[in-house]
Amino acid sequence: MLTAETLSAEERTAIADLIAAAPVPRAACTDVLRYVQQQRGYVDDHCLAKVADMLGMSTAELDEVATFYNLIFRRAIGEKVLFLCNSVTCWMLGQPELQAHLAQRLGVGPGETTSDGKITLLPIVCLGHCDHAPAMLLGGELHGDLNCEKLDALLCLEQA
Repeated sequence: MLTAETLSAEERTAIADLIAAAPVPRAACTDVLRYVQQQRGYVDDHCLAKVADMLGMSTAELDEVATFYNLIFRRAIGEKVLFLCNSVTCWMLGQPELQAHLAQRLGVGPGETTSDGKITLLPIVCLGHCDHAPAMLLGGELHGDLNCEKLDALLCLEQA
């Protein structure tokens, strides 16, 4: 089993290959972060430090990149992530009501994961689905024209 204290030989090789394919090592940082997340589910502090060293970056520099992108996770997340759009359009068309409904239904607030580890609820600035606002991305699938009933139906499918 992989632990936070190690990068496997396979991971180190894959990271080295990503770095070698880039014009300069630091240019591979987002690809490397995505790779680590794909392998481990998120990028913990120890892996971030090891990867930063491989990229010739400081840990702080790589952390700045990792925390800039909202699809790079720096802590454990649920099996699926529910991104609820909080753009102006979604907000005007019912996002606050949906947010409250999700909090009650899932028992979590923004940035939290359900007690069963199934769903992490995260806000996102815009999903680019304004013509079907309010919108969310659940497990990589875009859903629009949301209301509480549609949200409940989608959550029932996820939890089945």
